[in-house]
Amino acid sequence: MTAYPEFLTSRCAEQWRRIGPVRRAGAAVPLFSIHSKRSAGIGEIPDLKLLIDWCRSADLSVIQLLPMNDVGFTFQPYDAQSCFALDPMYLSLEDLAGIDPGEFSAELSALRSRYPAGRGRVDYAVKGAKLELLWRAFRSRDWSREPDLGEFIRAQESWLKDYCLYKVLKEIHHEKHWLDWEEGERRKTPEAMERVSRERLQSVRLHEWLQWQLFEQFRRVKAEAEAAGVLLMGDLPFLVSRDSADVWSNQSYFKLDLASGAPPDLYFANGQKWGMPPYDWDRIARDGYRYLKDKLAYAQNFYDFFRVDHAVGVFRIWVTPNEGTPAGGPIPGKFDPEDPGLWEEHGRRLLGVMSESTRMLACAEDLGTVPPCSGKVLREFSIPGMDVQRWFKDWTKTFDYLPPERYRKNSVAVISTHDTTTLRGWWRWEAGTVDELLMRNKIESRGMDWGEVRARLFDAEKSGHGRLRWKNALKKPEDLLRALGLKAEEAKDLIELFSGTFDEKKKFWKYLGLPGAVRDGGDPHFIRRSLEKACEASSILSIQMITDWLSLEESFSEDPWEFRINFPGTTADRNWTVTLPWSLEEMLTLGSTAVIRSIVEKSGRRG
Repeated sequence: MTAYPEFLTSRCAEQWRRIGPVRRAGAAVPLFSIHSKRSAGIGEIPDLKLLIDWCRSADLSVIQLLPMNDVGFTFQPYDAQSCFALDPMYLSLEDLAGIDPGEFSAELSALRSRYPAGRGRVDYAVKGAKLELLWRAFRSRDWSREPDLGEFIRAQESWLKDYCLYKVLKEIHHEKHWLDWEEGERRKTPEAMERVSRERLQSVRLHEWLQWQLFEQFRRVKAEAEAAGVLLMGDLPFLVSRDSADVWSNQSYFKLDLASGAPPDLYFANGQKWGMPPYDWDRIARDGYRYLKDKLAYAQNFYDFFRVDHAVGVFRIWVTPNEGTPAGGPIPGKFDPEDPGLWEEHGRRLLGVMSESTRMLACAEDLGTVPPCSGKVLREFSIPGMDVQRWFKDWTKTFDYLPPERYRKNSVAVISTHDTTTLRGWWRWEAGTVDELLMRNKIESRGMDWGEVRARLFDAEKSGHGRLRWKNALKKPEDLLRALGLKAEEAKDLIELFSGTFDEKKKFWKYLGLPGAVRDGGDPHFIRRSLEKACEASSILSIQMITDWLSLEESFSEDPWEFRINFPGTTADRNWTVTLPWSLEEMLTLGSTAVIRSIVEKSGRRG
């Protein structure tokens, strides 16, 4: 059995001693995707107590949550209005501190009827309806003598006051971007802030009260998780929305003329422009990293781990001009810092500040274009990165899948993420395929007719969702070259694409040790072998999307493409709306729970 003694001598030794350097399995869960019989339109914080019960019955000891920060009315969790404030739509109106649950029972019943939870997709209109009812609950009492509320406001002064003013100003300006406010409000002058505080005092108090209620409900969940031996991992986005309380109140901490993104890669041929401004780390450092430390201090009220989304941005981040992106073509950009010689120390310094500022253990989402120094620095800290099963292969020669013992010890072994298809979706639509846009760009850049090439190379009936499947007649690179009429030296990139994908399903089938011919369906036996392999990995953590765990259920027969949580680089209405087909109460009765428990126990992971 893999042991991890080196973690106790690393720069995160204190965090590992608190958590324990033992093999664990867990589930990654968007709160909006789950629901109980008590939920009003969307998963609510107290619903996590039932999720904890399900995890205990399945021998899972880590719950990884997607960001729960306030997103305003854009409903994109990685583009939040605050890195501190939680979203009021996750409040349970039956569990409000200082409010009799029966006082608004009729209104709550009507809310549940209007916005039933667990109907395939979240209807985010429920947030506005909830806020109306929460406003009534707030106005039903005089909260000025509530000692816990007063203590919360004093303890969180570093961010709460500015956040509440920002929210009130957004309401005044009908949700317009802060860059479109009046000059005094934009620049946050003392006179303008005093006027807003005076004229909209009750609205400011409402937002303080909402954040206190969220704090109280989440803190109770954390206590129950601790009692059950379940660790909580919070997802703390590395970047924050340009239109956010954080950027508005700390404008000098951000390079507002630039936008963050990602360079071109196998899945996004033109690169990506996300829009969030990159940090001015020199300016933040001159203030002793107060902003970064305050974020971690608040998060540790709720979490044992914090996941650093886009952790490669700690070393360097891809930036593009904020204004003027070419339509449909490659997005210009560069890394910041630009000098690769600075990246290692830059990342080491920031991870050091994080690790020394909190008792939580960092986990790094180190996917995408990863700088060579990243792995070295993560090992120094024993910070787990991410090793994704479908991509964990020998990319240099054979394209074979690597055995579980080759996974990094300091990693989280995962099958899927919120930005990918589920295991079943990958097997049905992506395994053995290439990205259509990427392939088209490569063909047209050679002056070749895309329509003709597409017809020669790909099986139209078996392709879909922007993925192209090779024709069965293409069995080796020579077949590809013959079909294209190119020489090997003219098509090195195309040969690499072909070699890495044309027999991907056969290679994965062999990796799983499954007998007979490849089956395309993604049945529960296939799912089980994939989960077993992920749990056998040397990785100290094996955390799978809850949809992949539940795919062990024979009755989970819905189209797997519909259960992808997010399509990166798009603003599709389906993003961030997926809900599970079972309530949490129903999940506690599923037969797959015993199978999960067996997989976890067999792999020697701690429940």
